[in-house]
Amino acid sequence: MNVSEIQIAETRRPDHDIETLFPNRWSPRAMSGEAVSEEELHRLFEAARWAPSSFNEQPWRFFWARRGTEHWSLFEGFLNPYNQVWASRAGALLVVASKKTFSHNGKPNPVHGFDAGAAWVSLALQATAMGLVTHGMAGIHYDQIPQALGLGDELAVHCMVAVGRPGDIESLPEKLRDNEKPSGRRTVDEISHEGPL
Repeated sequence: MNVSEIQIAETRRPDHDIETLFPNRWSPRAMSGEAVSEEELHRLFEAARWAPSSFNEQPWRFFWARRGTEHWSLFEGFLNPYNQVWASRAGALLVVASKKTFSHNGKPNPVHGFDAGAAWVSLALQATAMGLVTHGMAGIHYDQIPQALGLGDELAVHCMVAVGRPGDIESLPEKLRDNEKPSGRRTVDEISHEGPL
């Protein structure tokens, strides 16, 4: 079964009226192994660049490698063994980082990670609209990435993202197949409060 054939509505029924793009975005691991084009990646980054940010700093930075290109093995090596098992079939691998200081005054930007998260969500939603899948990963070698990519101390690494085309669930190791379905969500009442707790 292909991940695009899974019935999102079974586990993702919004309690309030929202755009279907939101519940249709999820994080599958089954990817086809086909490359993602540079043009497709640029469309994802274009969506990310319109995310909101403090002082319009736009602190997010995306570093990437496409399957079959010279930097692929370097980026694949940033993944821990668990993620390498399935993310090796992605069409592209991204590193999400952000600039820790404001450009206008050099002072620390306390929300650089928050703003980078907004950009990542924009990218993920654009991918969903394009029929691509994305999966963010914290299981990476954070200690290796800054030096390998020449980031210095200015940039903080947040995560990596696998981008690809939907793949066959049978391509996953058996232990990962049972979880290959869209997850539910907490209720609005669980995540929001009017006034103090």
